[in-house]
Amino acid sequence: MKTAEEVGEYVSLAERAYGILRDRLVMLEIPPGAPINEGALATELGIGRTPIRESLKKLEVDHLVVSYPRRGTFATAVDIKDLASISDVRRALEPLAAAKAAANAPAAVRKRLLEKAEQIEALDIESMTNRELLEYDLAVHRMIYSAVDNPHLEEPLVRLDNLVTRIWVMVFDRLPSVGEHVREHSTLLRTIASGDAEEAELLVRDHVHNFEMAMRGAL
Repeated sequence: MKTAEEVGEYVSLAERAYGILRDRLVMLEIPPGAPINEGALATELGIGRTPIRESLKKLEVDHLVVSYPRRGTFATAVDIKDLASISDVRRALEPLAAAKAAANAPAAVRKRLLEKAEQIEALDIESMTNRELLEYDLAVHRMIYSAVDNPHLEEPLVRLDNLVTRIWVMVFDRLPSVGEHVREHSTLLRTIASGDAEEAELLVRDHVHNFEMAMRGAL
């Protein structure tokens, strides 16, 4: 039987593998349809195959990989047609998350939100690539979802944001700079940190709508 320390180390390794693989899949560094080689990943990351397998199980729940008996595990395809159905759910959940974060986030979290807002305001957007800007977009959304302190809301939102980001990456070459989209986050973060739940909800509603319209224009 494993000791508590060994179990904790195992869980930590699986979470580390999950985080690395999730971001590679989201940013399409692992292309849609590509096979996932457990042995190669275990060697690269310096961890055993069992934590890799555990992370892949979680990624399958996230719809980022799919496993087939006797064939293996593969990165899921990116279906641009999913944008409409994903957006339907995000329009409902994203404003709720922003309002809850504004109402409930503790002081330490509000401080981190303000620090992220200042970081975004200091960005030299014109010199940044869409990919670099997108990393800020992901970080902000995940920070807001975490600030809600409700895993039943956070988990589906992270999952949906990951999926829509994959679509975004697919159309990078057809989009103008997404700098202003990312810049909008500064006002949103400050509004949440100030505790204005109603305004945060309105800002997010507009933000999700504008994003969907920009994506549709690029498709």
